[in-house]
Amino acid sequence: MKPARSLIPIGTATLLPDTARRVRRLEDQLLAHLACWGYREIILPTFEYLDVLSVGLAPEVLEKCYKFADWTTGRILVLRPDVTAQIARIVAMDMGGMGLPLRLSYRTTVFRYEPEHAGREREIFQVGVELVGADDPHLDAEIITLLIESLKHIGLPDFKVSLGHVGFYKVLLERTGMSEAAQKEAEFAAAHKDLPRLEQVMSQEGVPRKKAHVILEAAGRYGQDDVLQWGRKAAGRDSSLKKPLERLAKVYELLELTGVKDHILIDLGEFRGFDYYDGVVFDVFTATLGYELGGGGRYDHLLGKFGRSLPSTGFALDMDRVFAALDQREPQTADGKPPILLVGPQKLYSQTFRLAERLRKLDVHVIQETIQGEPSQFIRHARERGQSLATSTVILLGAPGLSHKVVQLLDYSSKRTRPKISQVPIQELPAMIKAQSYANL
Repeated sequence: MKPARSLIPIGTATLLPDTARRVRRLEDQLLAHLACWGYREIILPTFEYLDVLSVGLAPEVLEKCYKFADWTTGRILVLRPDVTAQIARIVAMDMGGMGLPLRLSYRTTVFRYEPEHAGREREIFQVGVELVGADDPHLDAEIITLLIESLKHIGLPDFKVSLGHVGFYKVLLERTGMSEAAQKEAEFAAAHKDLPRLEQVMSQEGVPRKKAHVILEAAGRYGQDDVLQWGRKAAGRDSSLKKPLERLAKVYELLELTGVKDHILIDLGEFRGFDYYDGVVFDVFTATLGYELGGGGRYDHLLGKFGRSLPSTGFALDMDRVFAALDQREPQTADGKPPILLVGPQKLYSQTFRLAERLRKLDVHVIQETIQGEPSQFIRHARERGQSLATSTVILLGAPGLSHKVVQLLDYSSKRTRPKISQVPIQELPAMIKAQSYANL
């Protein structure tokens, strides 16, 4: 028997109306909050020329790209695999005349091939920011504080940010004399906290036991001030190790001043999954999920690969994961406004439409429907449709025995089995709905 063929590509998702509304509301909340910090939205192209974008992507990322030919030029195109490299390309090539530093925000989708068993999506919805044009610990602190305040803003207080510096661990690995390939493998193992694999790599490379012990301990250490103290002891007089620790300590000090220290854990083995990070880096985790919600860090050398060297930092959130974390904590946190159902007969279609528009101008979500059949069936139909739409309010225009200037209101807000029914003059209806805040139920 042949295996069943999937109807949609693996690693993609369809968001049905209720979920889509909640996700869009969540994105809007985040973008509005980012705008309050001066981050302006940028909309990015879905695909790029591979030969242009590839200079900013690591080989392992390039291997996961979806590629296809441009029928016009014959050049190879790539679906956007990473936003940071794309913005680096845009800023370096197209935005040279804008004042620095640039504060940019975005919501978009990235596409990366992942094996079916990897448990990751191939289509990833992201909201993020990039701060381009200045190298300053205050801006590192701004980005991390913005991340934390954004998550608090959408109602996710139960999370931690794992904070480290790529330079510290890279220098530790370089000091071992391992081959470049082995160092990359060790970085990958450290990033995933796979200490047995990390130990195996160092053993195969003949790393002295004392150096191996420090590297393993650094990868497993996380906490607060005590971790920095351990790092300083491990660095000794090595200036290449002391410099990233000093930067990390300064950023940590600034985060204490912004009042977000309780969300921070210092992790000297912190790595991000992209080669372009070269400074302070971070990931964000929550107790409800077993994987990161997002992260970011400093990438001071990436833009130089596209022709204009500018220091930069930023972060991105995986919106599917953020949504899942919120959903497990409080299912209604990001829910939208319930719609009002407005129904009327065919002969009153014009009046029904005008009333719907008046209500929509009050930011009320209105579903307008035309009822067919006998007037005696109007109330029954309106009740059934209201229940199927899970609305708290049904407005009926043209109900039997009522003037066309009066509507019948079915109020389900008290969750009773049968609605409370009342008659309201049309002219008074918009003001009444606004006063009673139906739009915010």
